[in-house]
Amino acid sequence: MMPCPDTYLPWFLLTELPGLSPRVIKNLIQHFKTPEAILTASKTQLLSVPDISSRAIKSLLGHKRIEPDAQKRLIQAQDSGYRVMVLTEPEYPALLKEIPDPPALLFYDGTFDVNAPCISIVGSRNATRYGIDTARYLAERLTAFGFTIVSGMALGIDTAAHKGALENETGQTLAVLGSGLDHIYPRHNRPLYFRIRKQGAVISEFFPDTAPLPGNFPRRNRIIAGLSCGTVVVEAAQKSGSLITARLAGEYNREVFAVPGSIKSSKSRGTHHLIKQGARLIENEMDIIDELSQFVHAAYNAPSSEPTKNKPTMDKIQTMVYKNLDLYPEHIDQVTASSGLTSAQVSAALLDLELSGLIVRHPGNKFSILEE
Repeated sequence: MMPCPDTYLPWFLLTELPGLSPRVIKNLIQHFKTPEAILTASKTQLLSVPDISSRAIKSLLGHKRIEPDAQKRLIQAQDSGYRVMVLTEPEYPALLKEIPDPPALLFYDGTFDVNAPCISIVGSRNATRYGIDTARYLAERLTAFGFTIVSGMALGIDTAAHKGALENETGQTLAVLGSGLDHIYPRHNRPLYFRIRKQGAVISEFFPDTAPLPGNFPRRNRIIAGLSCGTVVVEAAQKSGSLITARLAGEYNREVFAVPGSIKSSKSRGTHHLIKQGARLIENEMDIIDELSQFVHAAYNAPSSEPTKNKPTMDKIQTMVYKNLDLYPEHIDQVTASSGLTSAQVSAALLDLELSGLIVRHPGNKFSILEE
């Protein structure tokens, strides 16, 4: 896994040629073993490859006309300083290599242990506080068992998962982009990008100058699922990219886990659908560890004597208000109605609880407690 050498030119040629998808390239490599052998094969030899199209054969036989473009791409990759790995290298992630259409090339910035087991955590970009807290909690706990956390560096659940992994000093995380490494997307996560590459890597199959086009993200999702022995969906709408990742994980014979949520939330419909379809319902990290125990390679050492957090004391009215709150945000009017207190009492108590760090205010005058 060294910076891009000149010997990678045949790989750049294969990925530049029209009609050669990752699935076709894997098929060709299995048949010819090396990219050099593919590019020097005769028409008769290419016709002997199962399921190869006439377009792919024509493209391969005329590959010389693409060579200047591939050479230019190679030079750009070398100048960028990003590292590259190719499908036939022993360092290429073994689980990713097993999927039907693994990337022939992977560009990455940072370092990662390809032998460490990976778990992907994915979900809604517009996540709830419950979803964000859950993703962050699971990621931090799973890294303690030696798992690398994989996600897509999107806002919401992805960001929370990466940050949770980074909270563990020895935790590793991989961010898979739907763009080239020159286009960090979303821009809001540029600081996160620099944190991840110090404690993991940012990965893409796209050439560094590739923009974050919508069609790139389903391709990105197969890499997330392919790298991982299991995929955890924290929150997802009925139709979402997270469900695509979960479906692909199932097709790759990997474990799929889903976090249940509120029946009132549209962001729980996708995860509840997965549970109905047979995904493992999880309540904590041990539900995942029990299922994937064969991959655990680090003992979890809980602190022997965690310091007790001194919670702020609450008076009688504050206690009544607090008991009528949950992890899901409640509107102030609902809290007032359920507590039996006056609106003035509830407003004053909510302000005190917020200032004490016991609850969180959400848009729309809603409030929720903090998970312990």
